[in-house]
Amino acid sequence: MATGSARQARIGARVPAEVYETLCRAAELSGATVNQFLVQSALEKAQAVIEREEVIRLSPRDWSWLLELMENPPEPNARLKAAARRYKKAMQDDAGTSFDWTP
Repeated sequence: MATGSARQARIGARVPAEVYETLCRAAELSGATVNQFLVQSALEKAQAVIEREEVIRLSPRDWSWLLELMENPPEPNARLKAAARRYKKAMQDDAGTSFDWTP
């Protein structure tokens, strides 16, 4: 449970001297402490990784194509109808296997 102040956690890492020197130089050039530089850099990278995994990007052409399909979907073909039947059957079969305990 959070209190009035923000909760914080500690992160530590051991790195070779050359890596540390590079990080120190970069931090100094950006006007930050090494810790500030590391946290900001790691946060930017983490946000990029999360965005890459969670966001779908479409070209304007692909977006138009998708929007058109959503607004005017094609009639379902035989394979889609068969898949829908299989799905309904699976959902009915699963409904009977749920744990239903009453005292």
